[in-house]
Amino acid sequence: MIAFLVIFLAVARLCLAHGSHEDHGDIEDWATRHMIEEHHISNFDPGSFFMLHDYDSSGVWTVDEVRRTYGLDDSSNAGLTEERKQQILKEIFGIFDPQKTGVIRQSEWMRLSREGKKLPDFGTGPGHHGDLEYEYEIHHFEKYHGDGATEEDLTHPEDIEHFRQHDHAEDAQIQLAKLQQMAIVEANIPIKFLKSPST
Repeated sequence: MIAFLVIFLAVARLCLAHGSHEDHGDIEDWATRHMIEEHHISNFDPGSFFMLHDYDSSGVWTVDEVRRTYGLDDSSNAGLTEERKQQILKEIFGIFDPQKTGVIRQSEWMRLSREGKKLPDFGTGPGHHGDLEYEYEIHHFEKYHGDGATEEDLTHPEDIEHFRQHDHAEDAQIQLAKLQQMAIVEANIPIKFLKSPST
């Protein structure tokens, strides 16, 4: 009986290690859900949303910037076909680029936002648009560990996968450095590329 209790408590501890899995699915506005889940910001205006996602600070959103904001090329959306991604972009630009210029201008975004236009939720998730390090930090480390975490605390499957990715990148970097340091082996050069000896 004691062994069962010990096993039960150990399993319960593992199950509770992640805390609650908050679901922001009840938020109808995709941009609000995106800001809460991806940036941990719940109070913002259309201007700050636009500027935050104008990645090159050009005053317009390009197709690539909208694609990135929605996380259409993130691994979480690997199942989306390119055709579906294009449909999503066409619908967004249909709303916020009424002049069909191929970009969404900040002035149009602001005007249309004041008129009540919103970014649609296409069911593609909250829009993961950071690199692997950012996504791990914002979606896992901050949520389950925090600043006081030690290396011994990082035992969740997400932590292990994150460190595996770091190890893989480090191994690739070491291999590249070795290749770059290799001297040219003349014996490996095809004869047709060798300088013929002058007679």
